[in-house]
Amino acid sequence: METGQADIAVIGLAVMGQNLILNMNDHGFKVIAYNRTVSKVDDFLQGSAKGTNIIGAHSLEEMINSLKAPRKIMLMVKAGEVVDTFIEHLIPLLTTNDIIIDGGNSNYTDTQRRTEYLQSKGIKYIGTGVSGGEEGARSGPSMMPGGMPEAWPEVKQVFQAIAAKTPAGEPCCEWVGNGGAGHFVKMVHNGIEYGDMQLICEAYQLMSDLLGLDNATLANTFSQWNKTELDSYLIEITANIFAFKDEEGEVIDRILDTAGQKGTGKWTGINALDLGIPLTLIAESVFARCLSSQKQTRANASKLYKKQTAKLTDDDISPILDDIKNALLFSKIISYAQGFMLMKEASQQFSWDLNYGNIALMWREGCIIRSVFLENIKTAFVNNEQLENLLFDDYFKSVLEKTINSARRISALAITHGIPAPSMTAAVSFFDGITSHRSPANLLQAQRDYFGAHTYERVDRDRNEFFHSNWTGRGGSTSSTNYNV
Repeated sequence: METGQADIAVIGLAVMGQNLILNMNDHGFKVIAYNRTVSKVDDFLQGSAKGTNIIGAHSLEEMINSLKAPRKIMLMVKAGEVVDTFIEHLIPLLTTNDIIIDGGNSNYTDTQRRTEYLQSKGIKYIGTGVSGGEEGARSGPSMMPGGMPEAWPEVKQVFQAIAAKTPAGEPCCEWVGNGGAGHFVKMVHNGIEYGDMQLICEAYQLMSDLLGLDNATLANTFSQWNKTELDSYLIEITANIFAFKDEEGEVIDRILDTAGQKGTGKWTGINALDLGIPLTLIAESVFARCLSSQKQTRANASKLYKKQTAKLTDDDISPILDDIKNALLFSKIISYAQGFMLMKEASQQFSWDLNYGNIALMWREGCIIRSVFLENIKTAFVNNEQLENLLFDDYFKSVLEKTINSARRISALAITHGIPAPSMTAAVSFFDGITSHRSPANLLQAQRDYFGAHTYERVDRDRNEFFHSNWTGRGGSTSSTNYNV
């Protein structure tokens, strides 16, 4: 290949990097591959990239010299310090208007910082969330780019070509917003993913422990549910997991019940607390993973505290199974509603002007949380760009009203029979809280004023007018500075 003819370079040849390169090659782009351990470049070219137009570089200088101007370099490396290290190595080799793209799971605050830093160097920067895992990277991921808007036109053609497409042919990739907006949206995507997975796990435990369903029946049930409003990637693979067997038999029952995590769910919860958004369901899903890791403690406690075994008849199973399905749908809507609440607050705080219909479209295909009802979320925000909350949309209101009683019954059953369902019960509690005109927080604020003179507002006065009571007769009129979280 002639020097300076490659369209884009990708640094990082783990599975995501390799598959994105192959995807780009399939769509007619000339890609140059580089890896810090350069032997992986040769292995890739002699392996899955053999017979393609993909070329390799054995140094950053060789890679840079092989790119068309403005040069586009995509980092598919571990988030954190490694990204910063590569940026520092690249800066001396680049010229004004060259573009660095971070396609890893970076914290949005790092992307904000890097965007400002590289802008000062005259280099353009994009931080893009990439979802879909190994399969999505190869055949079409969901992509959420943010950073410097002036860089978007330079990479739009590549990104939208390789991205997943909706049934209508729309690419699941659109500009998200300035600075760290793209990685923030990807973080929320992953938080919702945590919630979805936990909700499915809670349904599984109810179906297995309470109803006594075997794996074959579970596989069939989830397969049937995937033909309803629950149609989604995670429901589909759950059915496949329960049906999967190897030479030793069913695999699911041999997997240790301790879950790992890489941090994006935790970040979602932390940012929700920072921004004052009640992301209760997703937070519970993160804590459930933490609890799962306490395997020995759980084993010890299970011997100490005996639970009563449920006594159900065959006639009980069918209606309860229907309720579990409805409770799963109800809770899933609450999870997405909370996620969009968090993005809405972040958009206001950081002046991102997020387009929520576009975000729903980006998640419609290619990503882990892709599901049929994301089309309904897109429609909700297209019909009303100022929609305050998904719960106020007519479609979602009708579904929630149809499923809330099932969610209540399943929450009660779970508690009665000692089956943990933290995310499902959190969904019901959140719904009841957000639909209550009056909360008991008047007492909470009275308590704060009693012991700390934190003041309170009154129902018969204007907002932001604060009062303090001398509750004991021994206090004074001086109040503490009022503040809101």
